[in-house]
Amino acid sequence: MTDEDYDDIRRVIAICFRGISKMSDIDLERVLSFDMEWLSPEQSEQVVSKLMETGWLKGNRDELSPSFDTKGISTPIGWFPRPSRLISPADFGDSPKVEVNQSISQTPTAKPSVKVANKALSENQSTDPRSKMAARLKKYIARQTKIPVAEIERRAERKQKALGYATVWLALALVAREQNLAMEQIITALSS
Repeated sequence: MTDEDYDDIRRVIAICFRGISKMSDIDLERVLSFDMEWLSPEQSEQVVSKLMETGWLKGNRDELSPSFDTKGISTPIGWFPRPSRLISPADFGDSPKVEVNQSISQTPTAKPSVKVANKALSENQSTDPRSKMAARLKKYIARQTKIPVAEIERRAERKQKALGYATVWLALALVAREQNLAMEQIITALSS
């Protein structure tokens, strides 16, 4: 399987579990079929069973949770998973990204730097060029509103969790709008 196959599965699980640590198989099937409209109800039932068999989901059917940390997984605008990748998923343990994360997370002293590295890595690897402007946008909003950068980040994270499928830069743009900043400059910067 290719990295794209693993990325599709990771993104689907991250989106379904955003802001939630556990859910039942029936709820997950509902999200896949009715909420996201990615699969038919029959396909979603099959996919949830396959994700459990291949190790992507752990726990019993009433309390499923992802087998990996879903934080820092970004989804490009307009992204849509290929159903075939979900219906026939690769084993979770075969993913090269998963093995790296597992070996690093077993070292207790490496955890703080791993989170920072993963966050920077996910922002830099995003296919959306606007994600690279997130740090500048945070500083701009903080400077214009006299609100600390940490508070801007906190508000943006809350908006991301509330919206479920918003990117960092969109959440930051919403924070800027909430603070009555002139949006023309921000929109121009984000649209280039």
